[in-house]
Parts: sequence; structure tokens; C-alpha cells
Amino acid sequence: MRRPLRRAGMRAALDAAAIPTFNGPRQMAGSAEAIRFMRAPGRLPAGRRVYAVGDIHGCRDKLVALHALIAADIAARPTRTTLLVHLGDYIDQGPDSAGVLTVLTAAPAVQVVNLLGDHERMLLDALDGDRAAATDWLWAGGKEALASWGLDPDLPREAWEVALPPQHVAFLRSLVLTHREGGYLFVHAGIRPGMELTDQSRDDLTTMRQPFLSSEQDHGFVVVHGHSSSPSVPILGNRIGLDTGAGIGGRLTCAVLEDDLVGLLAV
Repeated sequence: MRRPLRRAGMRAALDAAAIPTFNGPRQMAGSAEAIRFMRAPGRLPAGRRVYAVGDIHGCRDKLVALHALIAADIAARPTRTTLLVHLGDYIDQGPDSAGVLTVLTAAPAVQVVNLLGDHERMLLDALDGDRAAATDWLWAGGKEALASWGLDPDLPREAWEVALPPQHVAFLRSLVLTHREGGYLFVHAGIRPGMELTDQSRDDLTTMRQPFLSSEQDHGFVVVHGHSSSPSVPILGNRIGLDTGAGIGGRLTCAVLEDDLVGLLAV
């Protein structure tokens, strides 16, 4: 198997490779200059680039640093159009859920799509009156998230929406479940194999692990997802997993997708 190559001159080398190069763990670059590209399992239209960011989980400083790497890559390698996709789970686990939402609600420099994660779903369900969801969210990191907003972790559920910053609540309510781009589907958790995308439930898209993770089925698109953490990024024939455990001491990772190539940035 050939080593991943730098962007310059890689096209001829990859075209000459007899074996696909997207199996196994891959190097995650810590700077824009160090990105190494490899053959991707999917394709984007010429001139289109997508940066897909995995689960952030309250790690504001890592998010700011990763956004800076993305900006540096865009400046160093301009392309016709650029999209930034955040794959969900912005809150809980890490120390600054409020700070993450403040960053994400600022005016973006590029086109952005923000997806719904299961942690945001739990909070939204709680705000809409679901007591069980409120209990689940508090157990999953909600008390720490409330504290990051400067709120009493024991504040009654009925008072949460009024106490939270309105722009943060509006952001949470604007999150979408999926995004299609070229040969890729971007979603927080995954899909139920063998089922049409239109028939996938909200629960499937935000909490799915098995049988999705072990499936080798061709879904008709490559699924780019988070939710299921791993210290390295699985780049398989039918999916790319980008949750590298930022909220539990791991790195925050971004896939750089263009043409039929993929590279990785991480902080």
C-alpha cells in the first residue's frame, strides 16, 4: 500500500495505485501545511471542498484552534466554493458548552451547515417538556453545561429556556438532521442500513451505532458521521467516522474532502 502523499503531484501517483488507499487509520495533521491526502471512498464536484468537524463536546479552545487551521488551509489553497459542516454534539462532557455555542453562533466566514447531535436533541426535548429527556441530559453532562452558562446545575427544568441565552436556544432549534453533498451524506450518528433516507427516524440519525458501524453495505453514498468515538479515524468504503473523543481528552478532528480525496486536520 502506498504512503499518503502531499497534495502536489499526488494525482498521478494515486491514479497509478492498483489498491484503494482508504483502509485503516490515517495521519491527522496538526497544521494546514501538513495535511496529507489519500484516496477517498466518495467524490465531490470539481472546485467544491467540504470541511467536516466531528463531535466538539464543550471544547471551545479546540474548536477555535481547528477553525484557525481550516482558515489557514483555505488561504493557502483557495478553491471555488467551500462548505463547513459541524456534525453535532456541541455541548456536554467538555468544560465550555456555552463558549462553543457562542463560537458557532458568530457570523461565519464561509458557508456552514450545523447538524443535530443526540446531546442537543436531549436538551431540546427537555425544553419542550420531556421530563425523561431532561433526566438523561443532566446525567450525560447537562449539569456541567448549565454551569458553563453560569446557571445553577439544580435549576428546575421549567426555567432552563428562559435562563439560556436566546441566541443559543435559536441556534439549537435551527439544527438540521442531514446534509447531502456530492457522493456523501453528513449525519451525526449514522443510518439504518437497507432503509431509504426518507424513512430514517430522528432517533436513527442521532443515536445509531449498530448495525450501521459493522455494515459493509453500499448505502448509495458515503456516510460522514460522528457519535461513536475512536482514537483514530475509520475511513471505510461506506463511511468516515470523525468523533475522536474531544470531550474525553481526545482530539477534535476535521475531514477535508475534495474531488475524490480526503485529508485530516486535528487539534
